[in-house]
Amino acid sequence: MPKPVFQGRILHKTRSLLVYVLTSLAVRIRRLSGRPLVPEWTPLFEIGTLFWRAQFNHALALKDIREGRAYFDSLYTIPDIPPEVEVRPAKAGEPRGDWFVPRVRKSGVTMLYFHGGGYTFYAAVTRHFIAMLAGKLGVAIFAPDYRLTPEHPHPAQIEDGLAAYQFLLAQGVDPRQLIICGDSAGGHLALMTLVQLRASGLPQPALAVGLSPWTDTGRRGESQFGNDRYDMVQGYMTLQFAAWLKGGGHIADAELSPINQDFHGLAPIYLQAGAKEILVDMIRDFAGTVESQGGRVRLDVWTHMTHEFHAYGDDLPESRQAIERIQAAISWATKEGRPDFPASSQTEVDCLARRESSALYDSRVPA
Repeated sequence: MPKPVFQGRILHKTRSLLVYVLTSLAVRIRRLSGRPLVPEWTPLFEIGTLFWRAQFNHALALKDIREGRAYFDSLYTIPDIPPEVEVRPAKAGEPRGDWFVPRVRKSGVTMLYFHGGGYTFYAAVTRHFIAMLAGKLGVAIFAPDYRLTPEHPHPAQIEDGLAAYQFLLAQGVDPRQLIICGDSAGGHLALMTLVQLRASGLPQPALAVGLSPWTDTGRRGESQFGNDRYDMVQGYMTLQFAAWLKGGGHIADAELSPINQDFHGLAPIYLQAGAKEILVDMIRDFAGTVESQGGRVRLDVWTHMTHEFHAYGDDLPESRQAIERIQAAISWATKEGRPDFPASSQTEVDCLARRESSALYDSRVPA
């Protein structure tokens, strides 16, 4: 079972614990009465989704975003068995960030990872996800601690992303063995960085990976608000994050949105999303746009999943499967094998695998 971690002010910790307890109780009662939010979800996933939604809502409701960040970090969970990964802070003179280096390297690939959080949060739980990803993939990851909004609007983030990429090249990383990856807003930054690399005359990486990436800073698709009842992030949040990214300036969504950029001739792109997340429609539209441009893109959508379901690791079959597919995409892009991984497709994934003997899973879900 995941272990809870408490930190920060006692008021924040107390409120977060109360939210978690009440959320867990409500989910258990609803499931005992045969009314799960989504029948295919495990109790753990339903509790986690509703808990993080409540945490996000309260953090954004606070007047000071710094207090919102502190509140959001006041309670989170980590795997019972931590990943075999060493975390090394960047040295003086290097871009601010951290190296996540697995004790067992599976390849010479290096990943540049841009964290999510609407460009406003760099949550403690996200750092643990990056560590888990480094361990599962067996690759060294550099995760820049890029500047956040609303204190630092566009173009601060793309400047920091480009600087991190140039730093890795200066360290001797072969772009043919370099992967750019990001989740949510970090996926937005990964995709926008591809475009900026071309504009700057820099080599493309072997692959760009977007995990539930934010592809349009405006309004797009029914899911942006229609999936609010399922997702941990909400439609209104995308508009708030976009406003902070613009910084009060008159920047058009077309300028800030990956879906309005030209990806022809750029690195291949692998995308993952959940069909019940708010961003899924814009992600599907983005994949179709890149394909129509002649770009190389693959999108896998998990039928019952929500935003960033990847964070559950081995505690959720869909998360485990998604990470395995990221590994396959990296192997394909770096020519280490897996020729069976197609470069271009859009697929719906319905993972029914469940652990029969685990209390984490609802026994009514088919094994």
